[in-house]
Amino acid sequence: MTPSIIGRSVHELPTPIAVLDDSALEHNLTTMAGWCREHGVELQPHGKTTMAPALFDRQLAAGATGITAATPAQVRVMREHGVPDVQLANELVQPGEAAWVAGEVAAGFGFRCWVDSPDGVEIMQAAAAPTGAVVDVLLEVGSPGGRTGTRAAAARDAVRAAIGRAPNVRLTGVAGYEGSMAGDRTPPSMAAVRAYLETLRAAGEELAPDVDGEVVLSAGGSMFYDVVADVLTGGGRVILRSGCYVTHDSGMFRRNSPLDGPDAPARLRAALTVWGTVVSAPEPGRAFLDVGRRDASFDQGLPVPLAVLPRGEREPRPLDGAEITALNDQHAFVALPVDAALAVGDRVQLGISHPCTTFDKWRWIALAGPGGVVADVVETRF
Repeated sequence: MTPSIIGRSVHELPTPIAVLDDSALEHNLTTMAGWCREHGVELQPHGKTTMAPALFDRQLAAGATGITAATPAQVRVMREHGVPDVQLANELVQPGEAAWVAGEVAAGFGFRCWVDSPDGVEIMQAAAAPTGAVVDVLLEVGSPGGRTGTRAAAARDAVRAAIGRAPNVRLTGVAGYEGSMAGDRTPPSMAAVRAYLETLRAAGEELAPDVDGEVVLSAGGSMFYDVVADVLTGGGRVILRSGCYVTHDSGMFRRNSPLDGPDAPARLRAALTVWGTVVSAPEPGRAFLDVGRRDASFDQGLPVPLAVLPRGEREPRPLDGAEITALNDQHAFVALPVDAALAVGDRVQLGISHPCTTFDKWRWIALAGPGGVVADVVETRF
């Protein structure tokens, strides 16, 4: 059960506490929807970012044509909560889960998954045949040394041949993940991403004769969707899967999103933060918060101090020059510049880097409206 916190200020609530800024969320939803319309692409955002059905609803209402999942368990959550179309951005090779999916497809569920091997096609065919369902698949294009996906044209041909022998499996296009090629937007990284996406587009052209209708081209994490749109638009029905835009962040995507930085056509806003309290200030230049690895992501950079609410005051103020240098399970190490100090009992707002691995630490997150008053509670389903 979620706590009865609606109507209270987030600054009255126990820390650590994760908080979503409702106005920033709405800004991001509107901004990304507008960008997709302008570039002629669809958005099926990756639900693994939040696993929050309430946010799925808002993304769909803003124009998303479906939600993307990474695992069969996530597909089940999405189906349970009425998501009409789900793309499983992975191979579906567990016979029991494939049989469940086929049954749902037979009942009208919009679904597609990825395949990269004849074995995967055979598993899906065996699961779907008893139901009479025809399951849509995308042929995954990978790269040598990369993540999943076919490595070369010969492997793609083998998968296409297997689909041709499987009457309950229907090829609808190609898919891949350009983020496995690079982790920043330096010129060499951008060149590698572009080269991969050109291979993906060429693969879509190769299999177009096997597809009844417009070829689907699905790619696009949260770092290179501008390149995806540039390379793939015109080659078919382009479906992005970017998920982190919904909250953005103060770290990895603040530095690397196409919709941030001085040259961006529009800028996303960090909507997810974690508040902690100073529990100790034992020496000059050092303080400790009650926020740790159990509360905030650290896999793609440590949290970033944004603001402080001094004990007894009502309005936060910027916390310039402070840095989180380490995290324990329930402590954050704060280094302070010589002209700054934090006192025991002060509350500190932390921006995070990589929203996915902050969301999965919380069963519920406070949704804050004007003045930091809790307007709702967003539940997660990890």
